[in-house]
Amino acid sequence: MAKPLIFAGIDIGSITAKAALIKDNKLLGTLVIPTGYNPVSAGQKVFSSLISQIKLTPGDITAIIATGYGRASVEFADKAMTEIICHGAGAHFLTPHIRGIIDVGGQDSKAIALDTAGQVENFAMNDKCAAGTGRFLEVMAKALEVELDDLGRISLTAEAPSKISSICTVFAESEVISMIAGQQKRENIIAGIHESTAARVAGLATKIHIQEPVVMTGGVAKNIGLVKALEKRLGFDILVGDLAQENGAIGAAVLASRLG
Repeated sequence: MAKPLIFAGIDIGSITAKAALIKDNKLLGTLVIPTGYNPVSAGQKVFSSLISQIKLTPGDITAIIATGYGRASVEFADKAMTEIICHGAGAHFLTPHIRGIIDVGGQDSKAIALDTAGQVENFAMNDKCAAGTGRFLEVMAKALEVELDDLGRISLTAEAPSKISSICTVFAESEVISMIAGQQKRENIIAGIHESTAARVAGLATKIHIQEPVVMTGGVAKNIGLVKALEKRLGFDILVGDLAQENGAIGAAVLASRLG
């Protein structure tokens, strides 16, 4: 009997490392762990932990593709590919009718336009400034003494979002500290942070004339406050799947299945 073909994708982000396995064009499983200070170790750990959970060995894996900012650190991968291509493949695999992707990661944010076959037609990316990224939200959460995962929920209770005028993380943090000192409500400040971030990210989507339906990927997609701010800014609903954070790794696994 022929050995089953199993393919892996590994996505090393600045905050989390993700892995996904695909067999017979179906998802076998995914795993997310913190990247920590060592992306080499994170790639090895997320891969070995996932295959162990599914009771496989490295020898059972037919091909591996690595992606993410730390993709070069996954030395055991057969190939490394950009996040743009992998996010496109992952989104099309999970939701075939998708035509656009908004991905907000730890270090960068991206807007991607897809054709009907799931191929990348165009994209715009912010990787030069922390504003509009997960790192920006992380800094703001720390300044506000709020858990990062609670930002979205708290912001939905805002009555009047505060105005964050600076697009620079350093200056925006100073603005937020001044607002705290001025006793502005925390929920209003957080909502203002989301609106500022949404303006930055929506600008990328508008630049490439992104079309509906649009899905949001990346760990920041879990932030309902930012999703709502983006929807308001863009004027349409944004889909968020249960595997938004794992999307890049899933796409890498899909592309690994096409190697050879």
